[in-house]
Amino acid sequence: MALIIKLLAGILLGTFIGLYAPHAVTQLLLTFKVLFGQLLFFTIPLLIFFFITSGIASLPQNSGRLLGKTLGIAYLSTIIAGIVAFFAASAVVPMLAPESADVAGMTGTILEPFIQLEIPPVFNVMTALALAFIFGLGIAATRAEALKNLSDQGRDVIKVLLEKVIIPFLPIYIAGVFAEMAAAGTVFDTLKTFAVILLLAVVLHWIYIVGMFILAGLKSGKSPISLIKNMLPAYFTALGTMSSAATIPVTLKSVKSNKVNEDVANFTVPLCATTHLAGSTITIVATTVAVMVLHNALVVPSFLTMLPFIMMLAIVMLAAPGVPGGAVMAAVGLLGSMLGFGETAIALMIALYMAQDSFGTACNVTGDGAIAVLVDDQAKTETSTS
Repeated sequence: MALIIKLLAGILLGTFIGLYAPHAVTQLLLTFKVLFGQLLFFTIPLLIFFFITSGIASLPQNSGRLLGKTLGIAYLSTIIAGIVAFFAASAVVPMLAPESADVAGMTGTILEPFIQLEIPPVFNVMTALALAFIFGLGIAATRAEALKNLSDQGRDVIKVLLEKVIIPFLPIYIAGVFAEMAAAGTVFDTLKTFAVILLLAVVLHWIYIVGMFILAGLKSGKSPISLIKNMLPAYFTALGTMSSAATIPVTLKSVKSNKVNEDVANFTVPLCATTHLAGSTITIVATTVAVMVLHNALVVPSFLTMLPFIMMLAIVMLAAPGVPGGAVMAAVGLLGSMLGFGETAIALMIALYMAQDSFGTACNVTGDGAIAVLVDDQAKTETSTS
């Protein structure tokens, strides 16, 4: 919650500086934004490589069928959530944005940073994804402990970088983005659309949760209302922790109160805490459409153009870092490589996502409870027929 407050303070401070401060102050903030952005984009391919490699290599090897079912449901759930978010945002957002909206608009002053510095990434995002799957599957197949330890240690290094450097300095980075927009004269149109898209994302989260538990109730013969009621402690805990992993003890208790087999609950809840991020996907897809509409260098794509992005995003979400903002950090590379997002558009995405991260996490955690019910029902069905 402190991070959200700092982020909102960064938006307000950046807007004030861009509107009223001397240009030199705004340029100083822009200089930080540019330098920090270089570090961010250098880190993203490494994040994708180490986290996905470590995630695949760490999957349990002695529970194949249950593992496959759980991951399959989580992946399908994430894709459906992304598709629903795309259609909802595509219908709502264009009605909110002015026809001439442009986050890099020319109605005000266009300022340049004092220093320009380039830090090229070691490899691009798609190379990172390909390497991650090759090494992750290879380590799992050959049980190469040295490579497994290397991937785990690399993941830990990037996680420390996220927690100690990138996430804490994000509010200043976002302040630089809004200072630039305020100086250019586009900040108020952007903020108006921000408020509506955040509300839309939260509404979509609840539609998704209700839909998942109606399905789980139909499959298991249990009351969806009762199932949701039992998951509310996990939902509200996640609002505070902003972390699916930190909420696992409460999620486990809530899932078991829904009469899920203890072994199934103990397996699915920790696994889904790091692999099932449907709520985060809803927010990312909805905010992607919003930023595209606001930025006239981009247009809202067709569904067939967006579907590959959603499918790749669902894969990346399977191994997104379990820290506040980790999901959007993992998605940054795909936004640039698949949808052509530049630095300003990506910064807007980060600001939008971080402002509602707690609600996305709460949706993720609650959805884990529905998946546990579905997996438990499937396991019971197989046991009774065997």
